[in-house]
Amino acid sequence: YGNFVDDLRVYVRGGTGGMGYPRLGGEGGRGGDVWFVARERITLKGIKEKYPQKRFVAGTGANSSVKALKGEKGKDCEVHVPPGISLVTDDGKQIGKNVCFILMYLVFVTYIDNTSRFLTLGCFKIMHLSEYCINPDFLSRFPNAGKSSLLSKVSHAKPQIASYAFTTIQPELGKIMYADYKQISVADLPGLIEGAHANKGMGHKFLKHVERTKQLLLVIDISGFQLSSKTQFRTPFETILLLTKELELYKDELITKPALLAINKMDLPCAKDSLNELMSQLQNPQDFLHLLEEEMIPANTLEFKEVIPISTYTGEGIEELKACIRKSIDEEAEQENEEYRKKKLLLLQTSK
Repeated sequence: YGNFVDDLRVYVRGGTGGMGYPRLGGEGGRGGDVWFVARERITLKGIKEKYPQKRFVAGTGANSSVKALKGEKGKDCEVHVPPGISLVTDDGKQIGKNVCFILMYLVFVTYIDNTSRFLTLGCFKIMHLSEYCINPDFLSRFPNAGKSSLLSKVSHAKPQIASYAFTTIQPELGKIMYADYKQISVADLPGLIEGAHANKGMGHKFLKHVERTKQLLLVIDISGFQLSSKTQFRTPFETILLLTKELELYKDELITKPALLAINKMDLPCAKDSLNELMSQLQNPQDFLHLLEEEMIPANTLEFKEVIPISTYTGEGIEELKACIRKSIDEEAEQENEEYRKKKLLLLQTSK
C-alpha cells in the first residue's frame, strides 16, 4: 500500500565498444545493449529502492588482440520493469508502450570499432519509465473532497491528510479487505482541476491512470468546491458535471465505465438539504443544464450505479459504501463471465 511511483527518470547507456587491431584487421567487440524486460511483481517504487542512483550501463566490448582478432561483445544489462510500462525519452519520444510480460525492448546498440585503437563510447539517454496503476478497481478523485480520508477509512493505506487542496500529490494505493478474504484495489489520484484534459495542473499525469481502472468512484464535497479565492465556486452538481467533462475531453470512452458517487462531509450543517437538492438534479439533469455555462456541459452525463452519502469524519455511510463497491465489482465480474460463457457456447455451436 502507500505511495505509488508512476514515473521514474533513469540514465541508460549502451556499453563502450572494444578497441580494434587495425594492423591485423582486428575488430573490437560490440558494447553491450540495455534491455527492458517486463516481469510480474515488479514496481517502479521497487526499482527506485533497489537502484537509488537510477543508472543502467551495459558492459564494455573486449579489445581485439593477436589471440582473438574479434573481441567479445560486452555484457548486456537487463532491467526488470512492470508489465504495461511505457518507455519515453527525455525529449518526449516514445520507444515502447504497454510492454508485455517477457517482451524485451532493445534500447541502445553500441558501435564496433575496427579501424582505430580508441574506444567508441556507447549511446546514452535520459529516459522516463511511466507506469499505470495496474487495473485498480476504483479511482476516487477531486481536490479537497476527502478522498484521502476515505481511502484511509476503507483500506489499510495511510495517505497524507490535511485541510487544503492538493494534499495528495501522487497516486496512493490501498486494498479494501472483506470478511471472506476478497480484496479490492483502490487508487486515490491527486485531485483534478478545470482544464485537466489539456494537461493543466499535471492533468495527463493523473488522467492516464483512469484508462486502466475497472470502475470509477467519484468523491465530491456536499458543500461545493472552490480551488482558491480567484476561482469560481462550484456547487456539487457543477462539480460532477465538470469531472465528467474533463474525463470526456480526455477520452470520451472513460465516461462509459461503471461509476459510483460518494457524497462526503454529510456531517456539515444543512448537508441534508443540499443532498436533497443534488439528488433532484441528478435524477433530472436536463432540467438544470440551461442554468450552466455551455462549456461546462458534457455531451453525455455519467450514470451512477449507486449514490452513497458518507462522512469520513463520523464514519457515516462507510460500511454501506464498501458494500456497494463489492456489489458493483461482483456484478461486473458475473457479467464478464456470462459474456465469456456465451462466446464459448457460440464457438462450440459453429464448430459442429
